[in-house]
Amino acid sequence: MAKVFPRHLVRFGSEALGAFPALVIQGARQVGKSTLAAMLTDGPGARLFTLDDEATLAAAKADSRAFVDQVAKGTMVIDEVQRHPALMLAIKASIDRDRRPGRFVLTGSSDLLRLPSTPDSLAGRAATLRLRGLSQGELADAEPEDFVAAALSGGRPELHTSSLSRAEYAARIARGAFPELQTLTGRLHTTWLDSYLERVIRRDSVDLPGGGQPERSRAVIRLIAANQAGELVKARLAQQAGVPAQSITTYLDALATVFLTETLPPWTPNLTRREIGRHKAMVADSALAMRLSRVSREQISALIGGEMLGGLLEGFVITEMLKQRDWSEHGYQLFHFRDRNGWEVDLVIELDDGRVIGIEVKASSTFRAEHFAGLVALRDRLGDRFAAGFVLGTAEAAFQYAERLWGMPVAALWEWRPKAN
Repeated sequence: MAKVFPRHLVRFGSEALGAFPALVIQGARQVGKSTLAAMLTDGPGARLFTLDDEATLAAAKADSRAFVDQVAKGTMVIDEVQRHPALMLAIKASIDRDRRPGRFVLTGSSDLLRLPSTPDSLAGRAATLRLRGLSQGELADAEPEDFVAAALSGGRPELHTSSLSRAEYAARIARGAFPELQTLTGRLHTTWLDSYLERVIRRDSVDLPGGGQPERSRAVIRLIAANQAGELVKARLAQQAGVPAQSITTYLDALATVFLTETLPPWTPNLTRREIGRHKAMVADSALAMRLSRVSREQISALIGGEMLGGLLEGFVITEMLKQRDWSEHGYQLFHFRDRNGWEVDLVIELDDGRVIGIEVKASSTFRAEHFAGLVALRDRLGDRFAAGFVLGTAEAAFQYAERLWGMPVAALWEWRPKAN
């Protein structure tokens, strides 16, 4: 029996289910959406219906109103609702007749708001949770990790140490975040990844605009993986993938709709008129990115694979911070920054109150002055808005480089805890 991992979104999901008539749980296939839905509705009165079942799907299409109203009390869980987006109109009407909280939990392996066939957004009626793969804290069965809270808590970052080696970071990246991958090794691991990608591209994305040519979709995502966490230059990507330049956006949208990719927008705070406005793009799961690039754990853990490890490690850090954002005690958005003068910061965390935390990611086990250059420039430009800056690397020990600037192990993302009051 597969292990059931704790999910840190349970707490917020429970709060949302107690406040909204509907809760939408969206994410890639096999990240644990159905398991999370079961955790949230564990008890009498909840009934599960999956639209992957053809008879259930046929019933939903035959009489949508009767279908959604068959659970008079309790919670109705509808799995893979993207298979019949028109059902959203019946759900909306049912909610308008009875707005009590917790009536529906809807799961979807496609972004419902991106689907052209979705007739209603359920705005004001539903809360949405984006479920990603397992975080490092979830894998360790630890309390929810919160790097931003730790950075703002007034602790001493320079005292943090970690026992993780470069090879162990490579192993975590290679393992990936899908729950089912955690017990698979060797050829079973790579076969799962190959089969997963093939089925998502050939089945789940084929009906989307831009998803009708699987070979081109595969070429696009392979190029994204080869430049993991790199800036997205659409014209170059189209040329390399053999895709018409005017069509590349639709291919990218199709991959994002089925949650195979993530993007990081540029930070444009009007501090200068010369910011560069390209997104960064990455394959959402680190193991899938490695498989697409045909690189092994041994290659990226060796010194000769440092360049490959750099992009994979940066993508790994970004996705961990995206996961933590959903349960952090602080609201924040994630960006990257680079201007034409050459200053760049891999990850800019802008808090809801306007403060900023900067993160640079380096595969190196030593910290050098040039690693901090972008953070120094950002700190000096922002003044008091700049809360802290970190260079995260594969070193075991942290140190303070300058005022509000530290070098820390990447593992601090999930190991470092807020200072106790």
